[in-house]
Amino acid sequence: MATLGLDKLFYAKITEDTNGDEAYSTPVQLAKAIKADLSVELVEAILYSDDGASIVIKDFKSGKLALDVEDIGVIAAQDLTGAEVDDNGVLVSATEDAGGYVAIGFRAMKANNRFRYFWLYKVKFAPMSDSLQTKGDTITFQTPKIEGTVMRRNKADSRGKHPWKTEVTEGDPRVSGGTISGWYTAVYEPQFSE
Repeated sequence: MATLGLDKLFYAKITEDTNGDEAYSTPVQLAKAIKADLSVELVEAILYSDDGASIVIKDFKSGKLALDVEDIGVIAAQDLTGAEVDDNGVLVSATEDAGGYVAIGFRAMKANNRFRYFWLYKVKFAPMSDSLQTKGDTITFQTPKIEGTVMRRNKADSRGKHPWKTEVTEGDPRVSGGTISGWYTAVYEPQFSE
């Protein structure tokens, strides 16, 4: 079903243990969301035999997440891009900055007034970009944009797979109410019965 809204943009900082497995901090709101564009890159291989394609493999390679937000704020800018605040409270971006990995969560409203919820498990952001324009006969809002690379996480789920995204639709009869109500209290961990 089509979506017609976007809100509740959150992030959770990631720390990695000695094995590289991710642990997530408590999610915090990143900013008021305007737009989120998620594109996926695939690795593709085709095996030809008997004069035709016989095996096609398409695996997730990485993704790009472009966020357009109302205002990122100093703390989120530090967490996402590695910029630092100096003694005078000024945000300073340097060529040596390297923001940490984060998980990104958000939701999109569907036409039936229910929501589809998402978590992207591991995102590395580039420095923010700005587009500024003088006021003319009309006022055009200019908002910050930030782009990140989405990747699979190192931590395997209970089946030994490495997820990169989860999504769930509110109102699906297979989904417990606790899954939806707890979506932003912690980054969702996949659960499979054995």
